[in-house]
Amino acid sequence: MIALQAKRRIMINSTQISFFIFNAYIDTGHLKYLFFVIVLSMYLLIICSNVFLIVVICMNRSLHEPMYLFLCSLFVNELYGSTGLFPFLLLQILSDIHTVSKPFCFLQIFFIFSYANVQLCNLAVMSYDRYLAICFPLQYNTRMTTKSVHTLIAITWIFPFVEVAVMVCLSATLQLCGNIINKVYCDNYSIVKLACFDTSVNNIYGLIYTVLMIIGIVILILYTYIRILKVCFSGCKESRQKAFSTCIPHLASLLNFSFGGFFEIVLSRVDMSSVPNTLRVFLSLYFLTCQPLFNPVLYGLKMSKIRTVCKSLLLREM
Repeated sequence: MIALQAKRRIMINSTQISFFIFNAYIDTGHLKYLFFVIVLSMYLLIICSNVFLIVVICMNRSLHEPMYLFLCSLFVNELYGSTGLFPFLLLQILSDIHTVSKPFCFLQIFFIFSYANVQLCNLAVMSYDRYLAICFPLQYNTRMTTKSVHTLIAITWIFPFVEVAVMVCLSATLQLCGNIINKVYCDNYSIVKLACFDTSVNNIYGLIYTVLMIIGIVILILYTYIRILKVCFSGCKESRQKAFSTCIPHLASLLNFSFGGFFEIVLSRVDMSSVPNTLRVFLSLYFLTCQPLFNPVLYGLKMSKIRTVCKSLLLREM
């Protein structure tokens, strides 16, 4: 009887949660205006750099190749992910009360997690494209047709959206006994930790997701690059240099994304209370800010065709 009454009280409390409180924000006084300007500048830089490269790729027929179309998809995703974080972050920096409504919190979770999943799928597709181009150069055009490119891009976006939508729906149905999130934005694991009752369905789905999405894609990327490296080292110096010049930007982007994802997983699942709050906030935001800032600069400078087109456009404007 007592257990039943306690269970009813928990259910009543869980139904009253309509908003979440972010516990990672600190009072910065008038410095919040400086942080606002810094974050706003980063957001504007992300928008300008990614939009510029999307326009460059779309407007120049010489860049209508599979590799550059996959890059265009990557840049679109970076705009999408940034939109899920930066406007919200700017509002929170200026606000004295750091809260968010429950529906908007789950919407942000969908934005951020779908961005991360699309990014990982995009990097895997780009690895596969480089694998075909380097290991099967004579068959590349017959395998990587326009239809194949469109299909891969569609899968890159649709599959993560469906997978994340299921995850968010499972989390949204949980009965919660708290509303404190120890981060500066909403994330799924923080919500699951607030659940009153059994979360075995969420855990099973998370395990299936980890095996299919993360481990599966990581194995695919590792396999493609092992084969690429094998071909590179068995070929002549000229072909090796050409292969490395096209693979290095992708590898750098992949490593940057992996480090960011590793920081995010550690911060979510390991007790980091001994780590200074400022460092925790920086590491949690690294995952969502460095990729959109890093990739346009990296690919704009390293991809010779993009660099040439950008130079011609800038010289024409001058």
